[in-house]
Amino acid sequence: MDTSDFYYELPEHLIAQEPIYPRDASRLMILKKDTDYLKHDIFRNIINYLNPDDCLVLNDTRVIPARLFGIREDTGSVIEFLLLKRKTVDLWETMVRPGKKAKIGNKFIFPEGQMTAEVIDIVEDGNRIVKFTYDGLFENILDRLGKMPLPPYIKEELKDKERYQTVYSKYEGSAAAPTAGLHFTEKLLKKIEHKGVNLAYITLHVGLGTFRPVKVRNIEEHSMHSEYYEITKDNADIINNTKKSGNKVICVGTTSTRAIESAATSYGVIYPQKGWTDIFIYPGYKFKCTDGLITNFHLPESTLLMLVSALAGKEKIMNAYEEAIKQKYRFFSFGDAMLII
Repeated sequence: MDTSDFYYELPEHLIAQEPIYPRDASRLMILKKDTDYLKHDIFRNIINYLNPDDCLVLNDTRVIPARLFGIREDTGSVIEFLLLKRKTVDLWETMVRPGKKAKIGNKFIFPEGQMTAEVIDIVEDGNRIVKFTYDGLFENILDRLGKMPLPPYIKEELKDKERYQTVYSKYEGSAAAPTAGLHFTEKLLKKIEHKGVNLAYITLHVGLGTFRPVKVRNIEEHSMHSEYYEITKDNADIINNTKKSGNKVICVGTTSTRAIESAATSYGVIYPQKGWTDIFIYPGYKFKCTDGLITNFHLPESTLLMLVSALAGKEKIMNAYEEAIKQKYRFFSFGDAMLII
């Protein structure tokens, strides 16, 4: 399958630059996998499309302010660091810009001398292994110095950091938000639970590889980035009991989908586990556990668009995107949502 099969033209003004208020006021497109059903609604009404004993799978990861700016000691050059993976307490795999000014052995100072860093190694994709030196807790320093690592297509500065977190975010570790979850409010989640819908929480720490373009023509040759995930026994039981009862498991976002599809056996049972996944889901994939999906509208030729197409069918998704553009839906991280059932 060709990467260009997932290309579409998007007017730039439809790329959402800031989150909508309130969160659940975004628009919602409802798409049924097995029919031509397509409907437009408001996200807060999503409860009308969920049935008692269905299960929503939510990713409770929390974004860290992973964007830092340091000054190279010997030249005074300003370098941007994006924290990707924590190797040890003080050692991180990072993306740096400009990379040519961050070579092995180069040292950097951060504002007010609160922290220094040294490039230890250069790894795959040009990422740097960086050792940070500081007094106190790294998390406290990150809170003071770090900025939210918003996607490159968002040009506006985020005024409130919490708007790039889900209301149920809990475990820090992501370099990007699981954006499908940004539409939920605490009030809406309580109403959904009151209806009898089960909520299962998994943790998958989202990497910036989420935004990495597919550079090969044949999508089967694409190497997927790996991300850390955890599923507890209690939450695995909620998902398994939903499947046993014949009800729907609906993932909130592609990250939740990747986690449970990585964890599921060939017959759809989830066992509690933790580890790394580099699962790549594209058309032709046979879903083991996922019945439905709540998702945003994704970048052209992205792995996220390919995953959504695997669930609903490529032609149906591309037609839905064309309709979304006609109806002036807001796209990408702070944009509107789609429910596939």
